[in-house]
Amino acid sequence: DDIAIYRELAGGLTMANLLHGSANAIGGQNAVIKLRWGKNAAGMLMKRAKPGIKFALGENVKQSNWGDKHTTRYPQTRMGVDQIIRDGFSASLEYHEKQQEWQKLSKRNQKKIAPPRRDLELEALWEIVDGKRQIHCHSYRQDEIMNLTLIADDFDFTVGVFQHVLEGYKVAEYLSRHGAGASTFSDWWAYKFEVYDAIPHNAALMHEENVIVSLNSDSSELARRMNLEASKAVKYGGVDPQDAWKMVTLYPAMQLEIDEYVGSIETGKDADFVLW
Repeated sequence: DDIAIYRELAGGLTMANLLHGSANAIGGQNAVIKLRWGKNAAGMLMKRAKPGIKFALGENVKQSNWGDKHTTRYPQTRMGVDQIIRDGFSASLEYHEKQQEWQKLSKRNQKKIAPPRRDLELEALWEIVDGKRQIHCHSYRQDEIMNLTLIADDFDFTVGVFQHVLEGYKVAEYLSRHGAGASTFSDWWAYKFEVYDAIPHNAALMHEENVIVSLNSDSSELARRMNLEASKAVKYGGVDPQDAWKMVTLYPAMQLEIDEYVGSIETGKDADFVLW
């Protein structure tokens, strides 16, 4: 019964990828939902969507935009953010190896052997390495975007989607080669220091390098007007109107790996029609 759901449906939005805030380098679950007015939370979940997890880089995590009082929480630097993520994946590999070792010992030995202590965070990180869970990563600066892809290369997985990714145009060729998606704002910039190099042509420049690009709202208000957000890609960068439409329909479905079911009007897909 949140009025935002009603208003977004009225504006033509039928699905949303919900992510929590960006205070933690390694965060919690996302939720891909169908906007079904009147349904409860479980009734809106897109059950066929691939599980995801929110990561974050930059100012929000190291608290440089929170004021001087927040000086006791690790990390305090961008290098610290990078290290937390790398340490997490190293620990997840070690955890997985212990699980496998325990399973082998249990099969050989008839006596019951106590399993390693279960750790849900490390299990979630291993699911990323194993290709069963996507990363949706809050990001702005080119160096941090590159750093996360380098970590992913070291642990042999692909980053699912960089969210915001406002300096993505600087590393668009590399994003394309890595295989990560990019979900960006159309024309938000200069609201904090690390956003100063954002440009409205970001989506078009990444699209030219064959990155799968979607436009996001980050706002229940802006989510009512995703058709207008798509039109800005035509204005800023001359994206073909059909490709601009895909930035708010098919491309986000491809990023979420649910394009088999939604994102375009085709036989066998869910019948979500929007008319303007």
